[in-house]
Amino acid sequence: MGLLKNEYKSFLDDIEKNIKNKEDLEYIKERFSSFVDVVLNQMDYIMDYKEDKISELENTQKELDEKMSKMQQIIDNIEKDIYAEDGFDFEIVCPYCNYEFIIDLDENKTEIECPECKNTIELDWTGDIENEHDEETCQGNCHGCHGCSNEEQDEEDDDM
Repeated sequence: MGLLKNEYKSFLDDIEKNIKNKEDLEYIKERFSSFVDVVLNQMDYIMDYKEDKISELENTQKELDEKMSKMQQIIDNIEKDIYAEDGFDFEIVCPYCNYEFIIDLDENKTEIECPECKNTIELDWTGDIENEHDEETCQGNCHGCHGCSNEEQDEEDDDM
């Protein structure tokens, strides 16, 4: 603004030196002064508008930063759930003695021994419930099975 004031003063000094008619000089000074007032008012309006917009942008940026922070926390928690540092644990309940124990997930293992009753438990990592056997569909061929043998097989053994 200092430069603008200096230019304004320089302009007024210049017209005073070059315009000899006092009425014309006063008219030019008033007219120029009103023009400068309009320009300065317009500049103030523009500055206020820009400050409001900057303030809105700062508030929006603050809200976005908060949302991003919350999203990052959620992503971090998901990442911890997916990539647990201790590996994946799988809880087993022995079907023979109901003993609960935890093993590491190993899809290559097809059976495991119960640490309590020492019976062998077959593992099905596919999670396909249709392949699970119950007493009605059991073929009696399970390793370590003690109670769901097929009655027809018992009759065949008796015939031999």
